[in-house]
Amino acid sequence: MLNLIFKRLLAAIPVVLVVATVVFLLLRLAPGDPARVIAGDMASEQTVAEIRANMGLDQPLATQYVLAMGALLRGDLGASILSREPVSKLIGQRLGPTLALALCAILVTIASAVPLGVMAAWWHGRLIDRVTLAITTLAFSIPAFVVGYLLILLFSVKLGWLPVQGYASVAQGFGVFAYHMALPTVTLAVVFIALITRITRASMLDVLGEDFVRTARAKGVSERYVLYRHALRNAAVPIVTVVGLALTTMISGVVVTETIFNIPGVGRLIVDAVMARDYPVVQGTILFFSFVYVFINLAIDLAYVLLDPRIRY
Repeated sequence: MLNLIFKRLLAAIPVVLVVATVVFLLLRLAPGDPARVIAGDMASEQTVAEIRANMGLDQPLATQYVLAMGALLRGDLGASILSREPVSKLIGQRLGPTLALALCAILVTIASAVPLGVMAAWWHGRLIDRVTLAITTLAFSIPAFVVGYLLILLFSVKLGWLPVQGYASVAQGFGVFAYHMALPTVTLAVVFIALITRITRASMLDVLGEDFVRTARAKGVSERYVLYRHALRNAAVPIVTVVGLALTTMISGVVVTETIFNIPGVGRLIVDAVMARDYPVVQGTILFFSFVYVFINLAIDLAYVLLDPRIRY
C-alpha cells in the first residue's frame, strides 16, 4: 500500500509541472497587461514600465518561466501582484468556505443519489424508475449557473425563504450556516445527483442479474439483505469511481457557484485574480486544485482495494 502511494505521488510530479507550464504560458500570452491594471488608466508609460520592471515582466519569457518553476520546486507559490500577500496565505484564508461548500455538496449528493439509484434499480421498469430517469436526465442537462439563478428566483425572490447570497461559518451557529449554505449546496449538487443516480442504477441492475444474487434469494435471504449486503457492495466500485470523478469535477462547479452566491472561497479568489491579471494567484490556485485532483484520484485507487479485495496493484 505504501509503495502504491509513493508511486502515485511520484507520477503526480510531472502532471503538476505540465499544468504549471500550461498555466504560465496561457497567462503570459493572453492579452492584457497587469502593470497597466495596477497603474490605472491615467498612469504614464514611464510609471507602467517601472511597475512592469518591479514585477519582473520586462524579462524574457524563458527567464520568467525558469524563475517561476524554480520557486514552485521550492514550494513557493509566489505573492499576489495586487495585495503583496503570499498566495499560500490567500488560499488558506479562502479555503474554509470552499471546503464547507464541497463537503456539503458531496454529502447531499451521496445521501440522495445512492438511495435513488438503488430504488430505481429495484423497481426497474416501473413508474418510479421512469420518473427517476426523466428527472435525472433533466437535471443533468441544466447548467449549474441556470440552476443557481432559478433557485434564487424561487426561494429568495419569490418566497423570501433563503438569502440571495453571502456566507456564514459554522462558528456563527449551525442554523445560520445551513441557512446560507442551502442554495449553493443544492446548486452544486444537482448535476452530480443526477449522474451518480444513473450510474448507481446501472451498476445495481448488472449485479442484480448475477448468479450469486439468485443463489442468495434461493436460500431464503431477505430482499433487503440481498439488496444492500450483496448487490450494493458489489456495485460499489463503479459508484466510487463516479463519486471521485464528481469530486474532481466539482472544482469547476465551485468556481461558478461561489461567484453566483458571492461566497468568499478559493473559486471566487481565482475569478477575481483572472479579472485583475494577478498571475501568481491564478497559477497558485490552479496548482492547488491540481494537487486536490491528484489526491482524490489516489484516494479512489485506495478505496478500490478496500471495497474489492480481489483488486491488487
